[in-house]
Amino acid sequence: MVRIASFRSSRRPFAAALCVCAIMAIIGVRSSAVASADRPALSGDLASFSWASGAQPAPTTGFTDEKGTVRTLREFRGRVVLVNFWATWCAPCVREMPSLERLQAKLGGPDFTVIALSEDRSGWPKIGPFRDKMGLKTLPLFHDVSSGAMFAVKASSLPTTIIYDRDGKEVGRMARPAEWDSPDALALIRYYIARK
Repeated sequence: MVRIASFRSSRRPFAAALCVCAIMAIIGVRSSAVASADRPALSGDLASFSWASGAQPAPTTGFTDEKGTVRTLREFRGRVVLVNFWATWCAPCVREMPSLERLQAKLGGPDFTVIALSEDRSGWPKIGPFRDKMGLKTLPLFHDVSSGAMFAVKASSLPTTIIYDRDGKEVGRMARPAEWDSPDALALIRYYIARK
């Protein structure tokens, strides 16, 4: 009897606390659903795209263009940037190159660019002939000297693709190949282009 009486006397505070917890849970679930609902839904190749949990800034590590000029991602602030780490000897990387070329041709300009960072040790003597063989005319290719940028972003496999917003903050990444001009990929990139 003592237990029942104790429970009955404490039932109102317990019920009130339970209601407060339930309301907080509902509000939390709704705000979480809104936060994820404002991003495009991804399926197919992009189903394994991993959203960044924080506002991780792009690295300041340099990479080179074909003329040997050192560039950094800081130069591309104000644009949405898709950085693709690849190599000529990486078969999955080679398979996704045409889709990156088509993506750059469709969306490349003042609001968006692809930056394809080659991890080939021999650099441009390998990258240039590969570009010509693949017929890559619009895809911006660069050399990640000593894999400095790849180490800076903690990418552990090829291909790895990272998307940065206009402020140079990481949106998310994917450590596998994808069709980067698929409807889902275009929707993802257009979503961030539209956020000015």
